[in-house]
Amino acid sequence: MQAMSLFIASLNSGSNGNCYYIGSSHDAVLIDVGISCRETEKRMKALGLNIKNVRAIFVSHEHGDHIKGVSTLANKYSLPVYITGKTALQGPRLIRHLSRSFIANETVQTGDLTIIPFRKQHDAADPHSFVIEGKGIRIGVFTDIGEVCSEVIRYFGTCHAAFLEANYDEKMLEQGRYPIHLKNRIRGGHGHLSNRQALELFLQHRSPQLSHLLLSHLSKENNSPERAMELFAPHANGTEILVASRYSPSAVYEIRVQGDPVSSGLLVPSKPRQLGLFG
Repeated sequence: MQAMSLFIASLNSGSNGNCYYIGSSHDAVLIDVGISCRETEKRMKALGLNIKNVRAIFVSHEHGDHIKGVSTLANKYSLPVYITGKTALQGPRLIRHLSRSFIANETVQTGDLTIIPFRKQHDAADPHSFVIEGKGIRIGVFTDIGEVCSEVIRYFGTCHAAFLEANYDEKMLEQGRYPIHLKNRIRGGHGHLSNRQALELFLQHRSPQLSHLLLSHLSKENNSPERAMELFAPHANGTEILVASRYSPSAVYEIRVQGDPVSSGLLVPSKPRQLGLFG
Protein backbone atom coordinates (compact mmCIF):
# COMPACT_ATOMS: atom_id res chain seq x y z
CA MET A 1 0.00 0.00 0.00
CA GLN A 2 1.07 3.55 -0.71
CA ALA A 3 2.15 5.59 2.30
CA MET A 4 1.12 9.24 2.31
CA SER A 5 2.91 11.89 4.32
CA LEU A 6 2.76 15.40 5.67
CA PHE A 7 5.69 17.08 7.39
CA ILE A 8 5.37 19.23 10.50
CA ALA A 9 7.70 21.32 12.63
CA SER A 10 7.53 23.94 15.33
CA LEU A 11 9.85 26.81 14.43
CA ASN A 12 9.21 28.35 17.85
CA SER A 13 6.56 27.95 20.53
CA GLY A 14 6.02 30.20 23.52
CA SER A 15 5.20 33.73 24.62
CA ASN A 16 8.40 34.88 22.88
CA GLY A 17 7.07 33.77 19.48
CA ASN A 18 5.00 31.09 17.76
CA CYS A 19 5.36 29.67 14.26
CA TYR A 20 4.28 26.24 13.01
CA TYR A 21 5.05 24.60 9.66
CA ILE A 22 2.78 22.03 8.01
CA GLY A 23 3.40 20.82 4.48
CA SER A 24 3.51 18.12 1.86
CA SER A 25 6.47 17.54 -0.44
CA HIS A 26 5.41 20.50 -2.58
CA ASP A 27 3.05 22.79 -0.64
CA ALA A 28 3.20 24.17 2.89
CA VAL A 29 1.62 26.75 5.15
CA LEU A 30 2.80 28.62 8.22
CA ILE A 31 0.43 29.05 11.12
CA ASP A 32 1.43 32.40 12.64
CA VAL A 33 4.83 34.05 12.31
CA GLY A 34 5.65 35.36 15.75
CA ILE A 35 9.41 35.37 15.22
CA SER A 36 11.32 37.63 12.86
CA CYS A 37 11.51 37.04 9.13
CA ARG A 38 15.25 36.44 9.39
CA GLU A 39 14.83 33.92 12.20
CA THR A 40 12.04 32.13 10.32
CA GLU A 41 14.27 31.82 7.25
CA LYS A 42 17.24 30.69 9.35
CA ARG A 43 15.30 27.99 11.17
CA MET A 44 13.60 26.66 8.06
CA LYS A 45 16.95 26.43 6.29
CA ALA A 46 18.48 24.59 9.25
CA LEU A 47 15.64 22.06 9.09
CA GLY A 48 15.97 21.60 5.34
CA LEU A 49 12.57 23.21 4.67
CA ASN A 50 12.24 25.22 1.47
CA ILE A 51 10.51 28.52 2.06
CA LYS A 52 9.53 28.59 -1.62
CA ASN A 53 7.10 25.76 -0.82
CA VAL A 54 5.17 27.98 1.58
CA ARG A 55 1.93 29.01 -0.13
CA ALA A 56 0.32 31.10 2.62
CA ILE A 57 0.42 32.34 6.20
CA PHE A 58 -2.61 31.84 8.45
CA VAL A 59 -2.96 34.20 11.42
CA SER A 60 -4.70 32.90 14.53
CA HIS A 61 -4.98 36.26 16.33
CA GLU A 62 -3.27 39.62 16.70
CA HIS A 63 -1.02 39.16 19.75
CA GLY A 64 2.60 40.06 19.11
CA ASP A 65 3.96 36.59 19.74
CA HIS A 66 1.92 35.41 16.74
CA ILE A 67 2.32 38.26 14.23
CA LYS A 68 5.79 39.77 14.79
CA GLY A 69 7.27 38.56 11.51
CA VAL A 70 4.14 38.27 9.37
CA SER A 71 4.40 41.54 7.44
CA THR A 72 8.08 41.29 6.58
CA LEU A 73 7.94 37.63 5.55
CA ALA A 74 4.73 38.04 3.55
CA ASN A 75 6.01 41.08 1.68
CA LYS A 76 9.40 39.53 0.95
CA TYR A 77 7.91 36.40 -0.61
CA SER A 78 4.54 37.82 -1.77
CA LEU A 79 2.66 35.35 0.41
CA PRO A 80 -1.09 35.65 0.90
CA VAL A 81 -1.98 36.19 4.54
CA TYR A 82 -5.27 34.65 5.66
CA ILE A 83 -6.62 36.78 8.46
CA THR A 84 -10.09 37.83 9.57
CA GLY A 85 -11.19 41.43 9.24
CA LYS A 86 -11.41 41.97 13.00
CA THR A 87 -7.93 40.58 13.53
CA ALA A 88 -6.56 42.66 10.65
CA LEU A 89 -7.79 45.86 12.31
CA GLN A 90 -5.49 45.11 15.26
CA GLY A 91 -2.41 44.15 13.16
CA PRO A 92 -0.14 43.06 11.59
CA ARG A 93 0.66 46.10 9.48
CA LEU A 94 1.74 46.53 5.86
CA ILE A 95 -0.04 43.48 4.43
CA ARG A 96 -3.35 44.94 3.26
CA HIS A 97 -2.50 44.13 -0.37
CA LEU A 98 -1.77 40.51 0.59
CA SER A 99 -4.60 39.95 3.08
CA ARG A 100 -7.37 37.48 2.40
CA SER A 101 -10.29 36.85 4.71
CA PHE A 102 -11.63 33.55 5.98
CA ILE A 103 -14.75 32.45 7.80
CA ALA A 104 -14.90 29.94 10.63
CA ASN A 105 -15.75 26.40 9.54
CA GLU A 106 -15.38 27.21 5.84
CA THR A 107 -12.49 25.50 4.12
CA VAL A 108 -9.62 27.27 2.38
CA GLN A 109 -7.66 25.51 -0.35
CA THR A 110 -4.00 26.39 -0.91
CA GLY A 111 -1.96 24.09 -3.10
CA ASP A 112 -2.76 20.52 -2.13
CA LEU A 113 -3.62 21.51 1.45
CA THR A 114 -7.07 22.24 2.85
CA ILE A 115 -7.24 24.47 5.92
CA ILE A 116 -10.23 24.52 8.27
CA PRO A 117 -10.37 27.53 10.61
CA PHE A 118 -12.58 27.46 13.68
CA ARG A 119 -13.31 29.81 16.54
CA LYS A 120 -11.66 29.41 19.92
CA GLN A 121 -11.85 31.04 23.34
CA HIS A 122 -9.02 33.53 23.82
CA ASP A 123 -8.67 37.18 24.84
CA ALA A 124 -8.25 38.52 21.32
CA ALA A 125 -10.44 40.27 18.74
CA ASP A 126 -11.39 37.25 16.63
CA PRO A 127 -9.25 34.22 17.58
CA HIS A 128 -9.17 31.02 15.51
CA SER A 129 -7.42 27.68 15.50
CA PHE A 130 -6.73 25.57 12.43
CA VAL A 131 -6.79 22.03 11.14
CA ILE A 132 -4.71 21.37 8.04
CA GLU A 133 -5.54 18.42 5.81
CA GLY A 134 -3.59 16.96 2.93
CA LYS A 135 -3.23 13.48 1.50
CA GLY A 136 -5.88 12.23 3.92
CA ILE A 137 -3.84 13.37 6.93
CA ARG A 138 -5.04 15.97 9.43
CA ILE A 139 -2.79 18.18 11.56
CA GLY A 140 -4.22 20.43 14.27
CA VAL A 141 -2.77 23.61 15.75
CA PHE A 142 -4.52 24.14 19.09
CA THR A 143 -2.79 26.88 21.09
CA ASP A 144 -3.93 30.00 22.95
CA ILE A 145 -7.12 28.24 23.99
CA GLY A 146 -8.89 29.39 27.12
CA GLU A 147 -11.04 26.31 27.45
CA VAL A 148 -11.72 22.97 25.79
CA CYS A 149 -14.91 23.85 23.94
CA SER A 150 -16.96 21.56 21.71
CA GLU A 151 -15.15 22.77 18.58
CA VAL A 152 -11.74 21.91 20.01
CA ILE A 153 -13.01 18.48 21.02
CA ARG A 154 -14.56 17.92 17.61
CA TYR A 155 -11.47 18.75 15.60
CA PHE A 156 -8.85 17.33 17.96
CA GLY A 157 -10.50 13.94 17.67
CA THR A 158 -9.85 13.84 13.91
CA CYS A 159 -6.11 14.56 13.99
CA HIS A 160 -3.18 12.33 13.08
CA ALA A 161 -0.85 14.83 14.78
CA ALA A 162 -1.37 18.01 16.77
CA PHE A 163 0.31 20.98 18.37
CA LEU A 164 -1.56 21.22 21.68
CA GLU A 165 -1.16 23.98 24.21
CA ALA A 166 0.01 22.95 27.68
CA ASN A 167 0.73 26.43 28.94
CA TYR A 168 0.91 26.22 32.70
CA ASP A 169 1.15 23.97 35.71
CA GLU A 170 -1.70 24.95 38.00
CA LYS A 171 0.35 24.78 41.20
CA MET A 172 3.23 26.78 39.71
CA LEU A 173 0.84 29.47 38.50
CA GLU A 174 -0.94 29.70 41.85
CA GLN A 175 2.31 29.92 43.82
CA GLY A 176 4.17 32.05 41.29
CA ARG A 177 5.03 35.74 41.23
CA TYR A 178 2.38 36.88 38.75
CA PRO A 179 -0.19 39.39 40.12
CA ILE A 180 -3.61 37.94 40.77
CA HIS A 181 -5.26 39.72 37.82
CA LEU A 182 -2.77 38.10 35.42
CA LYS A 183 -3.21 34.68 37.02
CA ASN A 184 -6.96 35.01 36.61
CA ARG A 185 -6.55 36.10 32.99
CA ILE A 186 -4.43 33.04 32.19
CA ARG A 187 -6.76 30.53 33.85
CA GLY A 188 -10.06 32.34 33.39
CA GLY A 189 -11.49 30.66 30.30
CA HIS A 190 -10.13 33.09 27.70
CA GLY A 191 -6.43 32.62 28.42
CA HIS A 192 -4.54 29.36 28.14
CA LEU A 193 -4.86 25.64 28.81
CA SER A 194 -3.14 24.07 31.79
CA ASN A 195 -1.21 20.82 31.63
CA ARG A 196 -4.12 19.08 33.30
CA GLN A 197 -6.72 20.45 30.88
CA ALA A 198 -4.58 19.46 27.92
CA LEU A 199 -4.12 15.95 29.33
CA GLU A 200 -7.87 15.54 29.84
CA LEU A 201 -8.47 16.47 26.20
CA PHE A 202 -5.80 14.01 25.10
CA LEU A 203 -7.11 11.16 27.23
CA GLN A 204 -10.79 11.62 26.45
CA HIS A 205 -10.84 12.69 22.82
CA ARG A 206 -7.69 11.69 20.93
CA SER A 207 -8.00 9.70 17.76
CA PRO A 208 -6.58 6.15 17.70
CA GLN A 209 -4.54 7.45 14.72
CA LEU A 210 -2.86 10.26 16.68
CA SER A 211 0.82 9.46 16.10
CA HIS A 212 2.46 12.69 17.34
CA LEU A 213 1.53 15.24 20.01
CA LEU A 214 3.71 18.33 20.39
CA LEU A 215 3.01 20.09 23.68
CA SER A 216 3.15 23.78 22.81
CA HIS A 217 3.19 27.34 24.13
CA LEU A 218 4.65 26.32 27.51
CA SER A 219 5.03 29.21 29.95
CA LYS A 220 8.57 30.09 30.95
CA GLU A 221 7.43 31.17 34.43
CA ASN A 222 4.63 28.73 35.23
CA ASN A 223 5.63 25.46 33.57
CA SER A 224 8.58 23.40 32.47
CA PRO A 225 9.13 20.78 29.78
CA GLU A 226 9.93 18.27 32.51
CA ARG A 227 6.64 18.85 34.33
CA ALA A 228 4.59 18.60 31.17
CA MET A 229 6.33 15.43 30.02
CA GLU A 230 6.11 13.84 33.47
CA LEU A 231 2.34 14.29 33.35
CA PHE A 232 1.80 13.08 29.78
CA ALA A 233 4.39 10.32 29.35
CA PRO A 234 2.60 7.60 31.37
CA HIS A 235 -0.47 8.03 29.13
CA ALA A 236 1.22 8.07 25.71
CA ASN A 237 -0.20 4.68 24.68
CA GLY A 238 1.56 4.67 21.31
CA THR A 239 1.49 8.42 20.63
CA GLU A 240 4.91 10.07 20.44
CA ILE A 241 4.78 13.01 22.84
CA LEU A 242 7.25 15.87 22.55
CA VAL A 243 7.65 19.43 23.78
CA ALA A 244 7.86 22.31 21.28
CA SER A 245 10.62 24.58 22.54
CA ARG A 246 10.51 28.34 23.10
CA TYR A 247 14.23 28.54 22.28
CA SER A 248 14.78 26.48 19.14
CA PRO A 249 12.93 24.67 16.37
CA SER A 250 11.78 21.11 16.72
CA ALA A 251 12.83 18.38 14.36
CA VAL A 252 10.74 17.83 11.23
CA TYR A 253 8.28 14.99 11.83
CA GLU A 254 6.83 12.93 9.03
CA ILE A 255 3.19 12.06 9.66
CA ARG A 256 2.22 9.04 7.62
CA VAL A 257 -0.94 7.14 6.81
CA GLN A 258 -0.77 3.74 5.16
CA GLY A 259 -3.13 2.96 2.29
CA ASP A 260 -6.06 5.04 1.19
CA PRO A 261 -6.77 8.49 2.64
CA VAL A 262 -9.24 8.74 5.48
CA SER A 263 -12.54 7.83 3.84
CA SER A 264 -14.74 9.99 6.02
CA GLY A 265 -13.44 13.18 4.44
CA LEU A 266 -13.51 16.61 6.00
CA LEU A 267 -15.79 17.35 8.90
CA VAL A 268 -16.78 20.59 7.20
CA PRO A 269 -18.98 19.93 4.16
CA SER A 270 -18.69 23.35 2.54
CA LYS A 271 -16.71 23.77 -0.65
CA PRO A 272 -13.45 25.76 -0.60
CA ARG A 273 -14.21 29.43 -1.11
CA GLN A 274 -12.59 31.78 -3.58
CA LEU A 275 -11.35 34.42 -1.18
CA GLY A 276 -10.95 38.04 -2.23
CA LEU A 277 -8.62 40.71 -0.99
CA PHE A 278 -9.76 43.24 1.56
CA GLY A 279 -11.02 46.28 -0.28
